[in-house]
Amino acid sequence: MSITISLLNHKGGVGKTTSAINIGAAMAEMGKRVLLIDLDPQANLTISLGIQRQRITIYEALRGEGDLTPVTHKPNMDIITSSLDLSGAEMELINEAGREFILRELISQVADDYDYILIDCPPSLGLLTLNALTSSRYVLIPLQTEFLAVQGLAKIKQVIDKVRMRLNKNLEMCGVIATMYDSRRVLNRDVVDTIHKYFGEKVFKTYIRDNVALAEAPAQRKDIFDYSPKSPGAVDYLDVTKEIIERTKLS
Repeated sequence: MSITISLLNHKGGVGKTTSAINIGAAMAEMGKRVLLIDLDPQANLTISLGIQRQRITIYEALRGEGDLTPVTHKPNMDIITSSLDLSGAEMELINEAGREFILRELISQVADDYDYILIDCPPSLGLLTLNALTSSRYVLIPLQTEFLAVQGLAKIKQVIDKVRMRLNKNLEMCGVIATMYDSRRVLNRDVVDTIHKYFGEKVFKTYIRDNVALAEAPAQRKDIFDYSPKSPGAVDYLDVTKEIIERTKLS
């Protein structure tokens, strides 16, 4: 049975999609069977890996027009693609019975085919994100080490607690990943200190350093391991993925 993890932050530009892609790629490099679900209407994950528009995307699957249709990106790593059509899904599904559980039912059909399922959530806390959290065992919060990125952490924690209480009692916080980190910047160090005070041991020991290769890889439609396997970005994502696997294994 697979372990499902949602990557969540309602602020954009914090490295959420970059983390979803490269944690998935790191797991694949380690021999794990991984499925990435692009649940963001912006379809940044789909675009970043150069995957063409599919006939059945996550949008059609949520509407009941087909089953989840994985596309193989590389050995051990499949993708459920997204499209701009997904932006209308929240309004279209609002009157559906059990609307918070649609994604969980879809995932149950493919769960035995993978070791890990990673969901790249939209930068909002609406119905799509609720579906992701209801479907997940763990939540990962990628957090840019900048002042504004810290604002709203209490809201994220509140949403996770409510979902755990009302919809998914098994939901756990796996941890917070500090992204775009530069140890030379006082602000970055101060933000890391702040999230340590708020989340304690939930903050991963590995910080994702600010690294140009991580920004360049999507332009080449590659993950960091295909684009620059010896870069600091590849080293950091491999290390943080080892931490994720260890944490989910212990629980």
